[in-house]
Amino acid sequence: MLAVLGFVGVLALTTGLIHLYLWKRLVRDTTNPGRWRRVGGIAALVLALLVPATLIGTQAGLYWLAWPGYLWLALMFYLLVVLAVLEVPMFVTRLVLRRRLATAEPTTAAPEPVLVATAEPTTAAPEPVLVGAAGPPEPPAADAVTAPDHDPARRLLLARGAAIFAGLTATGITGYGVRTALGPPRLDRVQIPLAKLPRSMDGLRIATVSDIHLGPLRGRAHTERIVAAINRLDADLVAVVGDLVDGSVAELGPAAAPLRDLRSRYGSFFVTGNHEYYSGVEEWVQEVDRLGLRVLQNQRQEIRARGGVLDLAGVNDLDATGSSGLAAGPDFAAALGDRDPSRPVVLLAHQPLAAVEAARYDVDLQLSGHTHGGQVVPFNLVVRLAQPVVSGLGEVDGTKVYVTNGAGFWGPPVRVGAEPQISLVELRSA
Repeated sequence: MLAVLGFVGVLALTTGLIHLYLWKRLVRDTTNPGRWRRVGGIAALVLALLVPATLIGTQAGLYWLAWPGYLWLALMFYLLVVLAVLEVPMFVTRLVLRRRLATAEPTTAAPEPVLVATAEPTTAAPEPVLVGAAGPPEPPAADAVTAPDHDPARRLLLARGAAIFAGLTATGITGYGVRTALGPPRLDRVQIPLAKLPRSMDGLRIATVSDIHLGPLRGRAHTERIVAAINRLDADLVAVVGDLVDGSVAELGPAAAPLRDLRSRYGSFFVTGNHEYYSGVEEWVQEVDRLGLRVLQNQRQEIRARGGVLDLAGVNDLDATGSSGLAAGPDFAAALGDRDPSRPVVLLAHQPLAAVEAARYDVDLQLSGHTHGGQVVPFNLVVRLAQPVVSGLGEVDGTKVYVTNGAGFWGPPVRVGAEPQISLVELRSA
């Protein structure tokens, strides 16, 4: 709970600064002082408070906050991205406008003086009079000494155009992302050769799913759809690699119940993700086991199939380090030590980063989730800084790592550039 509150505090500060920027670009720059600017300021303040209120409120059971709060979080993110991208062309445009105004020529020229004679008769030579020069020149006006560096009307038009473009673009991307996130998971089929896999086990299939994230926005129907999709694959093994829930067994037990209908030839298995440790991991381990999935907590299971043997191991999530009892952290030695090195071993570990340690135990293949494939572009670039593999098949120190995008979402019900996914991993003998 403390970790969640700390995260909410940092998020509140960050979103406050973001909303200040959005207010400047979308409200202050596009309106004149008056009622509409005040209304925009109040709206920005309310929306800024909505983000931490949603995260805290949903933890307290105020699920009605989830949809408006998380949708605004997604829209806010893409408004920030689009406006940030527009900063450079906007800056260049303002420079061009200033230069044009500074070098503009005057529209009328000053009259040329003309010499004429006086009309009075005299013996002396007439003195010339300068026509058009009424007197000594007056000093230039103050506003003529320094030309204005911008045209307020053009600046306002430019700001409004950028705001409209950003609003339409962010809304369109968010709408597409909602449709993708709430749609059916895509099936990803991948063949992975393992040097130690017996030829008799060639073609062994593991249905892999992660990050189902049952919670305030996804319930029992979400689980039923995932179970039905997995059962259609007729897999040999089912692996659920963490982040099943965002809530307690009391709140989400009925939503997880369809997992009891998972079908496979040699069993269904589960390892904890980081979100299980925010949701009462001890209760969830017992509940998942009751539903018929074998929970691999720093354990290894021998799989005998088609006349061959394969070791299937599982470790607790990296975020559990420092806990005790059922919530103990990952123990790679317990799961992978003292085994027959001639057998192939497949490790279930929620975070791809676990492969750094798993490679020391000559793991052939690690199946992971956690990243959501980045969930929303360009956030995937940030995820790449924390995890060695973001999506699909990669390798870490000689250990193959396959990362599935996950079948659900966390936070905003939005996926852009990373569709929800169920993966069918087919093992091939090399």
